[in-house]
Amino acid sequence: MPDLSPSPTVIFKICPASLWAQAEADGVFSGAPVDHADGYTHFSTAAQARETAARHFKGAGDLKLVAVAAEPLGAALRWEPSRGGALFPHLYGPLPLTAVLWVKDLPLGPDGAHLFPDMA
Repeated sequence: MPDLSPSPTVIFKICPASLWAQAEADGVFSGAPVDHADGYTHFSTAAQARETAARHFKGAGDLKLVAVAAEPLGAALRWEPSRGGALFPHLYGPLPLTAVLWVKDLPLGPDGAHLFPDMA
């Protein structure tokens, strides 16, 4: 079977600040309620993150944008079709905080859209 992974080195998770605070206390991120319902943790690439925020977190404040190194996740990270057939990163298992590169606030702008930091 061919490898269909777009192979970015960094993937992103958008989550409520309260969930991220719990992950830091636990030492691992086990996912949001939607992740538990779907059986995997949803991530986005840098190119997909803005649309993810607009579709699934519209008007939501107090969010965190979490940058994660993809390589340490190994085979638990799978690339699967989602919106319009685009491949999205899905993590089957807990996210070890050792794979987290940085965590930044994802505030709302005056127009209600999220203000993304530099994702490089």
